[in-house]
Amino acid sequence: MKMSMFVTAGAALLSGAIPFTLVFAESPAMPQATDSQPSTAKKLETATFGSGCFWCTEAVFERLKGVESVVSGYSGGILKNPTYEQVCSGTTGHAEVIQVTFDPAVISYPQLLKVFWNTHDPTTPNRQGHDVGTQYRSAIFYHNDEQRKQAEHYKEKLDSSGAFSAPIVTEIVPFQAFYPAEKYHQDYYSDNPSQQYCSYVIRPKVEKFEKAFGDLLEDAPAEATPAKP
Repeated sequence: MKMSMFVTAGAALLSGAIPFTLVFAESPAMPQATDSQPSTAKKLETATFGSGCFWCTEAVFERLKGVESVVSGYSGGILKNPTYEQVCSGTTGHAEVIQVTFDPAVISYPQLLKVFWNTHDPTTPNRQGHDVGTQYRSAIFYHNDEQRKQAEHYKEKLDSSGAFSAPIVTEIVPFQAFYPAEKYHQDYYSDNPSQQYCSYVIRPKVEKFEKAFGDLLEDAPAEATPAKP
């Protein structure tokens, strides 16, 4: 169980930039407002990623500029509206995931992919550090064909470049359904900075992420600070 773990998971790969440059088409331009149809509405998109414990993943992605919301939940399984306990049993087929709502005019899907692959180990089947089970598998649930193409292209580039010491096992599968996790799982790191899993696992991962991806961070990310004794 996560609550009893005090060893930092050895899955974060944040030692530097990916050793190649990827070329992707720019995100579609926002529709221009006209006198007859003024509009300032953002054109938001959705991404769904599974990369181990969603407490960790949520804490990383919610710090990115252009990300409007991050919701922890479950996807990829056969049971509707599963509970955390059911997902942990490994019988539902669901993965712990985050659903990211983002503004592609500020942060692109390929940039989200770069963060995704650099903040977990995509080479370990059904495992991230000491978290073991199918619910911790590495997965991308694409919402449209463009996301599929970009994810597959990025994965191929990573494998061919030898960026990882083993082949990537990340699933790239169509999105079907997302079920939000229980309320106490949402904003877990921000709400529980003194909890031991947060102190020993999530905080070091977040600190490494912030050093590696400073250019993608919000100007002043909210910092979870444990209360002084």
